[in-house]
Formats: sequence, structure tokens, C-alpha cells
Amino acid sequence: MTDETHDSPDSPGPGGASAAARAAVAGRFRGLLDDLDRTSGTAVADAATLILDAVAAGGLVYAAGAGHSLAMVCETFYRAGGLACVRPVWDPEILPLNGATASTAAERRPGSGRATVERVQPGPQDVVVVFSTSGRNPYPVEIAQECMARGVPVVAVTSMPASASATARSSTRLADHATVVLDTRVPPGDVVHPQESPRTAAVSTVLGAYTWALLLAELDERAAERGVELPRWVSANVPGGDEANRRNLTHYGDRIPEL
Repeated sequence: MTDETHDSPDSPGPGGASAAARAAVAGRFRGLLDDLDRTSGTAVADAATLILDAVAAGGLVYAAGAGHSLAMVCETFYRAGGLACVRPVWDPEILPLNGATASTAAERRPGSGRATVERVQPGPQDVVVVFSTSGRNPYPVEIAQECMARGVPVVAVTSMPASASATARSSTRLADHATVVLDTRVPPGDVVHPQESPRTAAVSTVLGAYTWALLLAELDERAAERGVELPRWVSANVPGGDEANRRNLTHYGDRIPEL
């Protein structure tokens, strides 16, 4: 007999979760990422072309979302390696940190999305990216609808499976008002664990961020082919970062008040 012990697959690990649970969650996430890779190619290329056209024309990329989709708006804005020409579109009422239940009510209230577009005034030289996993609440739907009516191209980052099963709080859905739809493949309800009866481990932020990273990579390749220099933020924690970012602030500061 020895003092050695061996964890079974279901034994709690150092973090308290069983190895089997960790493996199940990891497998589910990786499977969804693989699914996204298989299905997103053409749409990502089309979205990158729209954004490149806007950048080349001196336009802005407006990024909009509500609730937890605002995490994706933050992912696009003032981010190392990200585009410096991004303007975040949001209303304090739809930020959960300002009141969680109030933010849910606000994104369901008709008229708020149109009022937001009226405030920021995007034009045909710009492009608007709207993030909404369900794509069924009035706020994101109205933003896309109003922008399309103004001749502004719209990239919808949404989940078609989640949208198909979501409660319809708008007569149409986000994907109905988009030039290009990027389907994140988030399952209905967002959560993925345990697989037989999911109740935890939301995946929308991971899939949304990955989709945006794919888009930026595609944009980089297409910009190089066309000889367009993309305005990018550099990490402020590397040498020369502050100087590079200062040039972007000078160029875009008067057009992007959030800077």
C-alpha cells in the first residue's frame, strides 16, 4: 500500500469542478467554435468587405448592442489590435450595470432603437455592426431597420438558432434588416452545460468575440491586398503604444465623442 491517490474522472479538481465536467464544457465550446468555422466563411468575407469599403471612404464603424451584447461593443472599441474608427452606440438605459431589470425593460421598449440612431446619425459612407444573440428585441431590430432605411450597410452578429426559438417581441428579427448576417451559432438559451439539460455556462460572449476576431483577421488580409492602411489601436503596455494611439485620438477624437 502507498500514500498515492489518483483522481477519478469525476473527482473534484483543484478548482472544485470535476475533470469530466471541465472536459464536457471544453468539448461543447470547441464543438461550437468548429461549427462556426465551418459555416461562417462567406459571411465573414462579405462583412470584411463592407467594413473595408467604409474605412477606405473615411467612414466610421458603429457598433451597437444591448444587455450582455454590450460586452461585444466593448470588444470592438478602443481595443488593442482593434479598429480606431469604431464608435460605440449605446444608451445608458440598456446597460445592465445601471440597473439590470431596467435595462431588460429598456431594450424591449419600442422607439428606443430609432432614437439612438437619430442621435448618432450614421451615413451611407459608414457601416453599422449590431450584436444581439436573440435578435428579437425592439432595440437592436430598430437600430438595424432604421440604418438600412437610411442607406447605411448593416452587419448583424446574431444567432439564427437562438433567434428562431426566442420570444418574438418585435414583428421582425435583426437578421431581416441586415446587409450581411454573421451567425454565431449560439444555441437557444445560450447555456451549454450539462448537455442533456443545459442550465449554465453561457457561450454567446466567447462565440461573439471569436466571430469578431475572425472578421478582423479577414479585414487585415483584404486591406493588405487593396493597399489600405487600417487605423488600429496598439496596446498601451508595449513600447510606442501611447504614441501610436495618440495619432488615432487626434484623427478621430472630434468624430467619436466616446474617445
